[in-house]
Amino acid sequence: MEDSVQPPFTIRIRTENNQDMDWMVKPDEVTFLQTLEVFTQVMPQSTHTAFEYEDEDGDRITVRSDEEMKDMFNYYFSELSAEDKARGLLPPLIIFPKQGKTPQNRNIHGLKIQTNGQTREGPTKQQKATHQAMTQQVGLENILSCGQITKDSLHYVQLLGHGNSGRVYRAMHKQSNQIMAVKEIALDISVAVQKQIISELEILYKCNSRMIISFYGAFFCENCVSICTEYMDGGSLDKYMPVPELYLGQISMCVLEGMLYMWNINILHRDIKPYNILVNSAGEVKLCDFGVSTQLVKSIASTYLGTNVYLSPERVQGQEYGKPAEVWSFGVTLFELATGKLPFKSLNETSKTTTLQPFQIMRVIIDETQLKLPTEHFSHELVDFVNRCLHKTPALRLNGQDFLTHPFMKNQSSFDPSLISQLVISRQQVSQTSMQS
Repeated sequence: MEDSVQPPFTIRIRTENNQDMDWMVKPDEVTFLQTLEVFTQVMPQSTHTAFEYEDEDGDRITVRSDEEMKDMFNYYFSELSAEDKARGLLPPLIIFPKQGKTPQNRNIHGLKIQTNGQTREGPTKQQKATHQAMTQQVGLENILSCGQITKDSLHYVQLLGHGNSGRVYRAMHKQSNQIMAVKEIALDISVAVQKQIISELEILYKCNSRMIISFYGAFFCENCVSICTEYMDGGSLDKYMPVPELYLGQISMCVLEGMLYMWNINILHRDIKPYNILVNSAGEVKLCDFGVSTQLVKSIASTYLGTNVYLSPERVQGQEYGKPAEVWSFGVTLFELATGKLPFKSLNETSKTTTLQPFQIMRVIIDETQLKLPTEHFSHELVDFVNRCLHKTPALRLNGQDFLTHPFMKNQSSFDPSLISQLVISRQQVSQTSMQS
């Protein structure tokens, strides 16, 4: 593994107070100093000069430098089974911070604390995580745990949008004054199925990634499931199409990090599409994930007739859903974000004039050769990246390790929130101007 590119995986920071914080890292980019900065955000009242991990005998090995950190990564990958490497499902590497004196507050963005038996922390803006803010977020965890949010505890402020399967509101939690997004989906299902959906949605509490929307809770009221999440003032990316390639690279970095994180904890998103990718004026890009509840997916499918145009050919044919199907959906999403159209000629020709029947859409996905991005408008790297995501044969699509080594992704040196912020604020200004006129 020393001479090859090591794939992203999860570091689990375990504190003396039995708190775990999962942190998705790229081994070739993360440094020892960055790790200490992460410790400072998780434990702002302590300082740290080193950390430990356990070897195969259970002995603690101390890490105090980048070189020793590299040795830790090499050890971690050498201990993985061939099956884990092939499937791309990498277990977390547990590390133990060594505490010292009390430091001044420092900041690093993109971190979530997960306390045993409680929900994830609420949202914090990049570059603004202070000790006071973190204390408020810990209190918020106790308030917004699953089962404690009800319709009566929310003040609905604004209808943000609606579609065939539901409505999305901006709401305020009365007790905490926390602003959140509430998605309501009407479903004619039994109480038993309702309980199963709530139980499955609780899996979202396991997700601690800056690229996945914070989940606060869910409840049923009058055969309508309400899913409460972090509010993103920029909305979903379907409102921004077509998106210039300059921004597509940045968006792809975030979506892929979110997907890889979920894969590493054995969760499939199941519903990758522009509508489920959210942005805000702080420049954050996050996956909005409800597909984790297979029962919710089934209930929506049976209640609202239609075929998801982002489904892969093998999934349309009833085969098992896996990571290759997720890659296909991401490829369709990228194509649509870039062009404002789907990568199927038949679907684009009929979308504005008539509605295809579900079986017709299925035939198009299975039989029709998908369109390619025009090289006169897009880089060869992006064109090839999308083409390899949309290969009809699942085994020939890009996989977890190929993503980050592909030229299109390697050209994205680092994530720049200011670019996405520029995109969001520019659109907000256009919307305000059109409303005033």
